[in-house]
Amino acid sequence: MTLDPYKNDLRKEKIRARESLSEEERVKLSVAICERILETPEYASAETIFMYKWLNAEVKLDRLETQAAADGKRLIYPLCISKTEMLAIEPGSGDEAWKKGFAGISEPVLEKGKVIDPSEIDLVISPCVSFDDDCRRLGMGGGFYDRYMPQCTESKIIAAAYELQKSAEIPTCDYDFPVDAVVTETRLIRRKH
Repeated sequence: MTLDPYKNDLRKEKIRARESLSEEERVKLSVAICERILETPEYASAETIFMYKWLNAEVKLDRLETQAAADGKRLIYPLCISKTEMLAIEPGSGDEAWKKGFAGISEPVLEKGKVIDPSEIDLVISPCVSFDDDCRRLGMGGGFYDRYMPQCTESKIIAAAYELQKSAEIPTCDYDFPVDAVVTETRLIRRKH
């Protein structure tokens, strides 16, 4: 038996769980998650932050995004350039600097932005479908972050998730990349090294 069928079932279960939250609950919990991230030493020391544009029921990072911009942090975002690869882009200004990309995600327009080398990233805020207490992360299944995060050699990596997305254990393969910490609305979990 492979791990993939189990992962797919777990993914569906946890996506349903976060979709069960009302929009009002998601906004409230997302603000709490962002506030907790803002209190971390990883955020305080970061100059360049790679963060995702939320979609559907994912943790909304607008509070973090607004505060990071006010704090003078450089914000960069993922751009999927193939079915397996993504780049980090510092977006240009204005609405024309953004487009709907892979799976309907808001992405920076390559020609309007600047490609950032992964070694320049201090902090990655990763989306997450599920997580466990060992900071193993389950994503949407495309492997984009699992392939990209190992290139971020100077980065701390934090997954943002609602507490109800927690699993007892996330099955992993060699290519699954653990995060340094998971932040939920109620706690910060650090990976034990």
